[in-house]
Amino acid sequence: MTDFTMKKDAEGVAIITWDVPGKSMNVLSLDGAAALNGLIDDALADDAVKGIVITSGKKDFAGGMDLNVIAGMRAGGAQGVFDGVMGLHQLLRKIERAGMDPKTLKGGKPIATALPGTALGIGLELPLSTHRIFAAENPKAKIGLPEIMVGIFPGAGGTTRLVRKLGAMGAAPFLLEGKLSDPAKAKAAGLIDEVVADPVAAARDWVLKATDADLVKPWDAKGYKMPGGEPYHPAGFMTFVGASAMVHGKTMGVYPAAKALLSAVYEGALVPFDTALKIEARWFTNVLLNPSSTAMIRSLFINKEALEKGANRPDAPDQSVKKLGIIGAGMMGAGIAYVSAMAGIEVVLIDNSQEAAERGKSYSTGLLDKAISRGKSTEDKKTELLSRITPTTDYAALAGCDLIVEAVFEDPAVKAEVTKKVEAVIAKDAIFATNTSTLPISELAKASARPDQFIGIHFFSPVDKMALVEIIKGRETGPLAVAKALDFVRQIRKTPIVVNDARFFYANRCIIPYINEGIRLVSEGVNPTLIENAAKLMGMPLGPLQLVDETSIDLGVKIAKATKAAMGNAYPDGAVDEVLFRMYDQGRLGRKSNAGFYDYDDKGKRGDLWAGLATEWPQSEAQPELTEVQHRLMFVQSLEAVRALEEGVLEDIREGDVGAILGWGFAPWSGGPFSWLDMLGAPRTVEIADDLTAKFGPRFTTPQLLRDMAAKGDSFYGRFGAGKKAA
Repeated sequence: MTDFTMKKDAEGVAIITWDVPGKSMNVLSLDGAAALNGLIDDALADDAVKGIVITSGKKDFAGGMDLNVIAGMRAGGAQGVFDGVMGLHQLLRKIERAGMDPKTLKGGKPIATALPGTALGIGLELPLSTHRIFAAENPKAKIGLPEIMVGIFPGAGGTTRLVRKLGAMGAAPFLLEGKLSDPAKAKAAGLIDEVVADPVAAARDWVLKATDADLVKPWDAKGYKMPGGEPYHPAGFMTFVGASAMVHGKTMGVYPAAKALLSAVYEGALVPFDTALKIEARWFTNVLLNPSSTAMIRSLFINKEALEKGANRPDAPDQSVKKLGIIGAGMMGAGIAYVSAMAGIEVVLIDNSQEAAERGKSYSTGLLDKAISRGKSTEDKKTELLSRITPTTDYAALAGCDLIVEAVFEDPAVKAEVTKKVEAVIAKDAIFATNTSTLPISELAKASARPDQFIGIHFFSPVDKMALVEIIKGRETGPLAVAKALDFVRQIRKTPIVVNDARFFYANRCIIPYINEGIRLVSEGVNPTLIENAAKLMGMPLGPLQLVDETSIDLGVKIAKATKAAMGNAYPDGAVDEVLFRMYDQGRLGRKSNAGFYDYDDKGKRGDLWAGLATEWPQSEAQPELTEVQHRLMFVQSLEAVRALEEGVLEDIREGDVGAILGWGFAPWSGGPFSWLDMLGAPRTVEIADDLTAKFGPRFTTPQLLRDMAAKGDSFYGRFGAGKKAA
């Protein structure tokens, strides 16, 4: 069987159907492209064929390019990538010109695309080369070019065609932001042409009636002018100047794909269409060979997808959740209730008072009302979802629940009491999960009569927006509990990582040192603006001072006190506490109090850094180099990730990289801490870590694992990649 097949009907319409065997979604392979090329040649050469319709044999059209093709191109180096991309350009250009005379632009055969559902990446670039695009009335379908989200950009003509179709300004949201649209919005934006009940029938009717003029793309017609103006047109000049500033402002220069995309657009706009395609191919080659794109594709696509499909799931029967019990209807419990009900799960939401339980349910009401106001939901869907959430104070309502998520106050005694009350009423095979960000799971499990069915599930706040869920195995946690947690996370459409029990688990173990280092720099008299910008110039979405404001300074104080009590004289962060506690004593608790390291207006909008920082902690006359500040902020996180791997808290570096990006925004361009250290190389990493240790102390001590890797010339993905367990 081949990926593409063709049938010619009696009226002269050739229907080419894309249906990759053994896959739920079509992806384009080199063999598939060759098969399509052959069918196009056949149809164009057949005098009986009047027109062509390209469609899909699946519910969706296509999800993009087969990643094996990209890997194969990379293996051939720059020439291999360029030649591979130009081969695609030639195929799509052949479709676009459709056999027409190159001088008169007449005599071509109309080619239309019929999209039954989602069309992404090459799944939209191919239709853009056809003469008319028909999409089904399918509001769940997504249409767009999301390549920028994984560190590349549309390189099979999508960039050049969309800019010439919509203009640079019109194309920007779809190219630079990877914006996806449903069919109706895609038509309104100009991405597609028609939204109909039966796209194949409509496309077939159109090709039988199309004229020569219907086949000529605007950029092939004489006198074509780019919408919005070309780069040297007054309006176009302002567009490109503004776009350049916007891209640099958003990417801080660390995401190569955005800059390359803009270069391809700018340079391509100055030359004829076919030359522009070559320019696009050259810039795509440049990006594809950049280590950042390799790392982003690996972490944000391949590894993320593998984890979501259960790469580290124990071999156990399906553990999908039928009925969920949530203890604690505060912000966290309410958020878990919402995402679970959204996934179709029946939820019992328990709190100490009926009023508190109802308030927890009302959190879902608020989110749904906002979705309705934005046209993303309906009153019927709201009623249906809310009917799945039962707020109550009665633990007996937990009968029939196969998973309990406890989300009460971070106090071991309170959690122990709840554990006993829950286990008294739930089924013997039900799984009990505690939602905690800091408390050791193995200690909390001591309150359970069945510790093998006790597990940690750490949600990140706000639950409805954060994609990561950290699953923590206690010393006695059994495989069924792990399978249950993973299947539940899959049901609510989040990305799971599974780690072993240790103080702060994985995510907080790495993010707290980042925050602390920023605060420590303040105590040393480093300019707070330098601290924040150093982080952002490395691709961190928030500087450490803004991050502590967002998470709240009083939470930092609470964690500091608990950590100091647990560690005693080994506690290393006295200098941090001196700053944190003074801010706390002054009532500057962060965004929640409209006062923290930053100032806020009365509506909570963040303003400038607090001027009082310079009074409380005077700035040193001699400021450190930018690179030194960046190394401190990045290494303090990355070395902690290595220690987590070394100690067996992390079992899979894929989880370390994906968890870092989704959990706290670790420089996504880098692919995560392990990918970033691989870019630096183990010898250089050791050199920098040793220098930081000599200057700033033992928190930068080089892990022995890194020294061993440097000595052997290893990399993390060379030694531990593709799911290999840490040795």
